[in-house]
Amino acid sequence: MTEFTPTLRSRAETRLIWALCLASMVIYINLYTLQGMLPSIAEHFDVSGAQATLVLSVTSFTLAFSLLFYALLSDRIGRLVPIVMSLWLLAASNILLVFAQSFDALVWVRLLQGILLAAVPAISMAYFKEQLDPVFMLKAAAVYIMANSIGGIAGRLLGGLMAQYLSWQSSMGLIFIVTLMGVAFVTYLLPRREIKPSVIKEKINWRRKAKQDFNGFMFHLSDTQMRLAYIIGGLAFMMMVNQFSFIQLHIMAEPYGLSRFQATLIFLCYLSGTFAAWLSAKWIVRYGSMPLFRVALCLMVAGTLLTLVDTLTAIVAGFLITACGFFLTHSCCNSFVAIRATSHRAKATSLYLCCYYLGASLGGPYLMLFWHKAEWNGVVVGSMSLLVLLLVTIWRLGKHQKQVIDVSKAD
Repeated sequence: MTEFTPTLRSRAETRLIWALCLASMVIYINLYTLQGMLPSIAEHFDVSGAQATLVLSVTSFTLAFSLLFYALLSDRIGRLVPIVMSLWLLAASNILLVFAQSFDALVWVRLLQGILLAAVPAISMAYFKEQLDPVFMLKAAAVYIMANSIGGIAGRLLGGLMAQYLSWQSSMGLIFIVTLMGVAFVTYLLPRREIKPSVIKEKINWRRKAKQDFNGFMFHLSDTQMRLAYIIGGLAFMMMVNQFSFIQLHIMAEPYGLSRFQATLIFLCYLSGTFAAWLSAKWIVRYGSMPLFRVALCLMVAGTLLTLVDTLTAIVAGFLITACGFFLTHSCCNSFVAIRATSHRAKATSLYLCCYYLGASLGGPYLMLFWHKAEWNGVVVGSMSLLVLLLVTIWRLGKHQKQVIDVSKAD
């Protein structure tokens, strides 16, 4: 890109930003649309509402581990090809959803989609870092995070609308068309030139590179503070994203009796988290991550307990508070991992995202056990158990940091 004129370079960088932001929206719409359709899925495939939550869990599971694969693959062959190929295959996979005849078939397709959904989140930030000037990089990161949130909210609300007014086949056909249009625009916008990662500009000793990759992952996993940050992110997402699945079943039942679409409006509570994430950069600089981890934990505890009050107002307020606490936790984890990773940064980020989505995949089956025992009250009990583990993990991270500081002072 160094041979571009400033005007052309700026245009190419802008196209890249919007292309990856649109790609992110396509990814999160596909990931979370079915979360907004859980009651409809339960009815169409004749399974319980709790069983229907597995369509999110299995997708998050394969997405989590595929992130590591794409991080390595893009280092080998570049960023552009894996993104474009995975998006077109994702669009094609939606045709399989149209013809899914059983819940088992639906789960298998969602397992496949989890693999395809991982490419964009695994590669985007590295793509930005390699292709953009520093000023554009900062703008890209801010807009990209907003696109993630907007895509997630839009997908869930779209799912609720389709569940209310369309059949299963019509709904999946619409998702196929939306995805196809989005992928076509992304392909058009993505600049054809890219700065190749340095690893593919020279002859590679594959055995040595594989050993370096393994050592890079182990380097971060052997770091106690990194491991604790990964666990914090995984536990927080394990609770929060799955709470949103089960609350739909709760508020559609008596005494609330909301429609399918009305129930999905609870996902607008994510907006408080988007606002908290936007402010988190200033707060982290001013106060540091550890105090914010503690504040975020208090918010999630308070929000979760507030949902026990049997009014819609209290439930909405509780989810607004919980979402704020979760996104603050997520922002602190991202910042902590980025700052602490002095080498193998892409691997550090992919490991964090792997734990993050692995938490989401495990949270569904875990909270399902509590739902079967006592419905929403049970989910709150299960959530509080996770928050206790989160408290212990945050306390251990703070204690470990204090020990490191004390040793440094002693030296």
